[in-house]
Amino acid sequence: MKSDKELYELYLAGDIAAYDELIMRYGDSLTFYLNGYLHNLQDAEDLMVEAFARIMVKKPKIKGDGVKTYLYKTARNLASRFHRRESRMNGFSIDEVSEEGIWSSLPEESRFEEERKEILHYCMERIDPQLKEALWLIYFEELSYDQAAEVMNVNRKKIDHLLQKGKKSLKEELLKEGVVNAYR
Repeated sequence: MKSDKELYELYLAGDIAAYDELIMRYGDSLTFYLNGYLHNLQDAEDLMVEAFARIMVKKPKIKGDGVKTYLYKTARNLASRFHRRESRMNGFSIDEVSEEGIWSSLPEESRFEEERKEILHYCMERIDPQLKEALWLIYFEELSYDQAAEVMNVNRKKIDHLLQKGKKSLKEELLKEGVVNAYR
């Protein structure tokens, strides 16, 4: 499998299939991330397309393997502008990230796993938006601390602080839901 850097370099050399591969790799996760800001999946999809379009048009110089970071930072800036334009800043949310109506078709183990995910998402909705975003970028999107700091426009130390505080807040919310050991 080619790295993001290799795909981006191939795209810059004229290989549209490499660009398509980047969209396939990050399109859905970027849409869900944007949906956390916008609370509207259609708007999130539109901004995801716009984030990729900016790469296509501007063809920026991206250092190292920073394609994912560049996409998320661009998407975050687009969402922020969208909020200012729409005057409805609600903060980061992960409502609607999991699909509705899948319970009936899942075997028992899968239903249990889906219930655990729903509890996690429900508890994350109850913590501070900035803490949620840091947790989301690090643990769901698997960005590095430096990448998350760049996306959120804070320093690395702030990310560490947000994660510590976020994990503590999330643990408290999980305890309220009766989850004593998150690894079971």
